[in-house]
Amino acid sequence: MGRIAIVVKGYPRLSETFVAQEIRGLERRGIEVLIVSLRRPTDGAVHPIHREIEADVLYLPEYLHDDPPRVAAGRAYAQALPTYAAMHAAFETDLARDRSASRWRRLGQACVLARELPADIEHLHVHFLHTPASVTRYAAMLRGLPWSFSAHAKDIWTSPAWELRDKIAGAEWGATCTGANAAYLRSLADDPAKVELVYHGLDFSRLPAPPDRSDRDGAVRILCVGRAVEKKGIDDALRALARLPAGLDWRFEHIGGGALSERLKALAERLGIADRVAWRGALAQTDVIEAYRRADIFILPCRVTRNGDRDGLPNVLMEAQSQGLACLSTEISAVPEIIEQDRTGLMVPERRPDLLAGALERLITDAELRRRLGETASRVVRERFSTDPGLDRMAALLRHRAAVAA
Repeated sequence: MGRIAIVVKGYPRLSETFVAQEIRGLERRGIEVLIVSLRRPTDGAVHPIHREIEADVLYLPEYLHDDPPRVAAGRAYAQALPTYAAMHAAFETDLARDRSASRWRRLGQACVLARELPADIEHLHVHFLHTPASVTRYAAMLRGLPWSFSAHAKDIWTSPAWELRDKIAGAEWGATCTGANAAYLRSLADDPAKVELVYHGLDFSRLPAPPDRSDRDGAVRILCVGRAVEKKGIDDALRALARLPAGLDWRFEHIGGGALSERLKALAERLGIADRVAWRGALAQTDVIEAYRRADIFILPCRVTRNGDRDGLPNVLMEAQSQGLACLSTEISAVPEIIEQDRTGLMVPERRPDLLAGALERLITDAELRRRLGETASRVVRERFSTDPGLDRMAALLRHRAAVAA
């Protein structure tokens, strides 16, 4: 079989280890990949798995003014194709409902991709159903190639239903990583069987066994790993920490970059807890795993934002559970698919710092509860969320496409 082009918004990205994990897993299953990225990397570091990936990377111009000759060549190539009229009609239909600069940019990127896509590419697969899928859909129409998608979280819940419906109809098949996502996308599909539930899971061979926390004393260490963005609810975590009884001995550590970092630091100052809070910024996965192993509690108070954005099944929750941490999160999206209340963690309703504080106090003051939740979670997550079944299924779907094309 020829190569598969996997289209992503940016590569490599520290916050998207699941994408790198899938690409490397497909390579190990004998599938040759070309990575197509809509933008160049912005993170200063990479995870070890990025260094293992063998695929070439094709970077498209992020903005059309970045490389006018390249964009003009792509446009001329596309306009000369017999498929251009049908693609442009689809674009005009989309533009009538979304007259944004971004829509024009995706058209330009699609034309560049169609021109520069190597001849041995026989299928396009895209991560995220929003802008990357627009580029992929237009380029696939131009080149007469089938395409498929993996949908995750923001791309689903911040996209209008009409756009999701059209993209699902145009794709050959799609996968998504939570039951909640699958139910919604199937409700929009021309054929619900097109949308498969495929948990991306974790490669537990890369993760150590949980550490022994039985002899620890001193301050209880509370960890949060996640970008400083609204849907992670990190401000709710800070407000909950500020509500804890004065006599409790705890420390809070946050790992992750993001637009709200400075605002969150200022909030910690106003709440009077800044001396107990450490902000470590974005880190490579090896450092994140060491932080899980130092911690006693993991907190991620996810929430649905005003524009509908939300987490899917956060990898960090699974990673924390794998390291035997007692996890505290919220009852949204797919979190209940991984946390079973009072068995593998604790959950409270979103946007309730008061209830979050109560759950935190319970965990901080009860080491036996932390041990029980962490040990059960570590066992269950390894049983249910190994990456291998999902990767095997993705490889089978892509191989089936190759067999049909041959």
